[in-house]
Amino acid sequence: MSVADFAFYVFALSVLAGGLMTVVSKNPVHSVLWLILAFLSSAGLFVLLGAEFVAMLLVIVYVGAVAVLFLFVVMMLDVDFEELKSGMVQYMPVGLLIGVILLVQLGMAVGVWRFSDAAPGLRAAVTPDPAEVHNTAALGRLIYDDYILLFQLAGLILLVAMIGAIVLTLRHRPDVKRQDVVAQMHRDPASALELKDVKPGQGL
Repeated sequence: MSVADFAFYVFALSVLAGGLMTVVSKNPVHSVLWLILAFLSSAGLFVLLGAEFVAMLLVIVYVGAVAVLFLFVVMMLDVDFEELKSGMVQYMPVGLLIGVILLVQLGMAVGVWRFSDAAPGLRAAVTPDPAEVHNTAALGRLIYDDYILLFQLAGLILLVAMIGAIVLTLRHRPDVKRQDVVAQMHRDPASALELKDVKPGQGL
């Protein structure tokens, strides 16, 4: 067994163990840490495949941003997870039904899957020769030259989704005191202060 084969099995087992423990673990902080392990192991698999750029994106975006954000949200917010789990029992039959339907659909798709004889040639036609162009340069050329319009449209869709999420979750509560910058700028100091003549031994 070569070093690459040994590394593949180590990373593959780490991905499976991390994904399983993410779902099974009762502590949400531990679940996020197991998720980070699964992301790092997946990045190792991408490195073995020669896709270093995708591996670094996985580490920077998912491990460095998303997973750490999940970890801070879980640790900083005082969420009662027992109360959340108590309502899971009533939705268990519906969730199991949806899971069974998805498994049946995946089984039907995998059962009729057939590899085309022209598939290797079609995959090789998209990617250039690795000896001539590095995969990172080839990926950048593919995204920013051939599919620049689709790439920009995908970014626009994400922007619209982010704005929609902010609009849907924004709530103006009347009992919360908010800052009025315009009123503060036009405030008259003469009317904002009031002098009181306090007599000795008396209060306001």
